[in-house]
Amino acid sequence: MRREKVLYSVVECMNDVLDIPLTIKMRTGVYSDKNTAHKLISGLCDRGVSLITVHGRSREQRYTRSADWNYIETCAALAGQTPLFGNGDILSYQDYVEARENCPSISGVMIGRGALIKPWIFTEIKEQRIWDISSSERFDIMRKYVNYGLHHWGSDTKGVENTRRFLLEWLSFLYRYIPVGLLERPPQKVNQRPPFYRGRDDLETLMASPNSDDWVKIRYVSSLK
Repeated sequence: MRREKVLYSVVECMNDVLDIPLTIKMRTGVYSDKNTAHKLISGLCDRGVSLITVHGRSREQRYTRSADWNYIETCAALAGQTPLFGNGDILSYQDYVEARENCPSISGVMIGRGALIKPWIFTEIKEQRIWDISSSERFDIMRKYVNYGLHHWGSDTKGVENTRRFLLEWLSFLYRYIPVGLLERPPQKVNQRPPFYRGRDDLETLMASPNSDDWVKIRYVSSLK
């Protein structure tokens, strides 16, 4: 994003060789005090990009600040006929509705960390409700994930190792979910980290643990089911 000519050249070359639509996802800019995405929108649209997604934080900010949806709306208004999606901090149906209402120029919403913390967020959005999901329902999702992994990589030693590795990575996000029934002020915000709490059953308590040793326990059980 600091080398505009190079970026445009890459886009033009990719469009020359691709027979499918080219999409781009970018942050607001590189530095926290200098937004530059809006300066690139027109040039990207002119070069045939089919869809643009703007993550409402700079590279320097990473995830330390809230996403700037006002700036995303500014970029969307500049995109004209090219669809522009917003991305950042969507963890609930309410977050999704607020983004759509406050940013009328966006064509849609991309969900990143929210889908890792709450894979059922898409069900909530589709059904327009908050789902106080049980620990057993969450465990069923993990079990399904394990089955997908073994189907994809195989059930030999290498396949099992790959599945377990990615499951542990995913568990480093899943534990951040706070059950709706335990929240004083729902919905949970994406950067909200709770103090230690005891769940409504032992499995829910285990799933809330930030201790990687507990993730291994969950991994072992889900691999056996």
